[in-house]
Amino acid sequence: MDSEALKKYSALHPKPPGLTLQYGTAGFRTKAEQLDHVMFRMGLLAVLRSKAVASTIGIMVTASHNPEEDNGVKLVDPLGEMLHPSWEEYATQLANAEEQELQETVTDICQKAAVNQHKDASVFIGRDTRPSSEKLSRSVIDGISVLGGQYHDYGLVTTPQLHYMVCCQNTQGQYGKATLEGYYEKLSKAFMELIKKSPGSGESQRHLKIDCANGIGALKLSEMQPYLPKELLIHLYNDGTKEKLNYLCGADFVKVHQKPPRGLDMKPNERCCSFDGDADRIVYYYKDETGHFHLIDGDKIATLISIFLKELLAKVGQTLKMAVVQTAYANGSSTRYLEETLKVPVHCVKTGVKHLHHKAQEFDVGVYFEANGHGTVLFSKAAETKIRQLANEEKDNEKREAAKVLENMINLINQVADRRVIDTTDAERRAVTPPGLQEKIDALVKKYKLSRAFVRPSGTEDVVRIYAEADTQENTDALAHEVSLAVYHLAGGRGEPPQPL
Repeated sequence: MDSEALKKYSALHPKPPGLTLQYGTAGFRTKAEQLDHVMFRMGLLAVLRSKAVASTIGIMVTASHNPEEDNGVKLVDPLGEMLHPSWEEYATQLANAEEQELQETVTDICQKAAVNQHKDASVFIGRDTRPSSEKLSRSVIDGISVLGGQYHDYGLVTTPQLHYMVCCQNTQGQYGKATLEGYYEKLSKAFMELIKKSPGSGESQRHLKIDCANGIGALKLSEMQPYLPKELLIHLYNDGTKEKLNYLCGADFVKVHQKPPRGLDMKPNERCCSFDGDADRIVYYYKDETGHFHLIDGDKIATLISIFLKELLAKVGQTLKMAVVQTAYANGSSTRYLEETLKVPVHCVKTGVKHLHHKAQEFDVGVYFEANGHGTVLFSKAAETKIRQLANEEKDNEKREAAKVLENMINLINQVADRRVIDTTDAERRAVTPPGLQEKIDALVKKYKLSRAFVRPSGTEDVVRIYAEADTQENTDALAHEVSLAVYHLAGGRGEPPQPL
């Protein structure tokens, strides 16, 4: 390690005095102007991680569903997973080290993680469409270069695309070609094989309206469109040419507000969906003949996928172990439907894709989706082989039963002075601090039938996320409001008290 070069380059990306950040579920995320030093140092960390595991590591510059003024960074491990938890601590240490401590911190990480500094290092970089992302990517490159790492800058890509590139590179092409063309070919081929088994459903079902959250999804979907079947007619909205990223649109907006995004005109029974800013979330929705809005969020997507997979597994003798992984904030009736009707085991973990992913890897077939639209299906090698065999033999086009999942649930957001005031336990279903909050929530829940309510601090901003469900929408709204007031009074709420829904 060239100490003088490290000192010189670090001076070009100085850390604001006293600023402290935490690497969380979504990496680092805050106002873009506070992230220059973090990006430089995550370039350093990616080189160290690459040397430690002798594999290519990814760095994605994005703040996902956050406002356009924010930005962030998350690292991608060799098989496309989130950064290993043991290295999250190193990321936090490195980001918060004062200038005079930086070299010592790098050396300390090398010793603790047994990093061989003589090994080669390779890093893939991607970014979203935020105005700040290109400059911050250059800061990442400075960090990689000063430690002698090699890099490939993919430029504007979705977060899933960067994860794909990293996985392809580290499996020597077995997973696919580490190019955008390879990504489009792999996904479009799989999609076309899947829809061959779907019964024809008329002209209206060939159309799909897509809210791209004014982000990278619009650009990449336009590139992918030639690879998709001509029968599928996609219509892009909120493509970033007129409005700000994630402003009154995107998957998070639709999920939280239970209504369509701005800029997308819905007619009855039209199929619509929304991405978030970096296109790693998706939720579907439609409006019925009476004008009522129906959201198909991650809980329902997981349920529908489970129905489909359950049928496939039944045809191979149920020899594979299947489970669904949820968080405490999953719709309770979706959990009951999965367990009681489908007889599919459900496991609850802490909020965050990394926790869901880790648990899902324990099964032959692991399905996980957060309600916000983050999710996927994982197959063991044995499961992949059997299901591929079955798919090749499958000829019928049976209709799939739709999951009857209650819609009487709601997510709210409360602004607070310091989200760290709230600490949780039991997979984030119970609040440990501040004193009295959980007792208040318990008392409120007892007032309503079939009700649940949880609160947790956001991992990315000073807000508290509130989840409530009950037997009717009226009771759900009332419970959510009362819990919001409890958070406001007991956890340092900012601004005016929450108003009734």
